[in-house]
Amino acid sequence: MATIVQEGTAVLRKPAHPVPEKLFGTEELSRMVADMADALDPEEDGVALAAPQISLPYRIFIVREDRVLPTPPSGMPPRAPHVAVYINPEIMKTSRKRQKADEGCLSVRGVYGTTHRHARVTIRARREDGSTFERGAGGLMAQIFEHEMDHLEGVLFIDHAEDMVEIPHPHAARA
Repeated sequence: MATIVQEGTAVLRKPAHPVPEKLFGTEELSRMVADMADALDPEEDGVALAAPQISLPYRIFIVREDRVLPTPPSGMPPRAPHVAVYINPEIMKTSRKRQKADEGCLSVRGVYGTTHRHARVTIRARREDGSTFERGAGGLMAQIFEHEMDHLEGVLFIDHAEDMVEIPHPHAARA
């Protein structure tokens, strides 16, 4: 299984490369996405992961939407795991309004801070088969889009966060 790399690993500070056209629709690309999902799955507090976080230098991120969407009402079954895949994403539009957001990162374990993110973000990306789609979002999902896009540019949230605090995390010791 792929390991989530931590701050100080060179791949986290380099802009990621676009996924080449020849990889769309291939088993190789499917394996990369599956490796990302496998690395994110056991991280109960993780909602998304960018490819550089598992040492893949490509412009891919995934979101565990079942961990982002509101909890089902009492008595309803929990949401099934659902991974949304964003390949070669681009931010198409952002709101003027920004909001403060508390943030952490699976590659900067135990450090949390406050960032200023756009209230709404629209992304254009591609699916594994190469088809293109757009998705607009607000709130937490907009924050996730910007956080993951930062990863694809070699930027970590700690580069622009305020009021950072360290809280020991049980997974920090295994990195």
